[in-house]
Amino acid sequence: MKTVIFACVHNAGRSQMAAAFFNTLSDPQKARGVSAGTQPGPRIHPEVQAVMTEVGIDLSGAQPKLLTDELAEGAHWLITMGCGDACPYVPGLKRDDWPLEDPKGKSLERVRQIRDDVRARVVKLIAQEGWAP
Repeated sequence: MKTVIFACVHNAGRSQMAAAFFNTLSDPQKARGVSAGTQPGPRIHPEVQAVMTEVGIDLSGAQPKLLTDELAEGAHWLITMGCGDACPYVPGLKRDDWPLEDPKGKSLERVRQIRDDVRARVVKLIAQEGWAP
């Protein structure tokens, strides 16, 4: 079982979408996704919840959480998302950075575009690593 950490600053948008798509689209026997942030916000952005509901993914129970050493322990990948200098470095993990725009406060149209970009990147990662069902 491989673990992929999706990290952004507030863990209230991009990383939540990525982990949700990952866990929906990958084989749960092969890999799982978790999301975390370096400075977690108080809640998932409402516009992110709305556009994820449109594609059948309910984030109403999701809560932003801090990226800790314990969470990173045993992970295989760290995917950071547009957090710049605030992006964490975790030794020993495969790493990629997805330069995605923060969806906070954006129009639903723009958040849908970001959501679709996140989904495409997740699909590519799952295929690349052989984690499809």
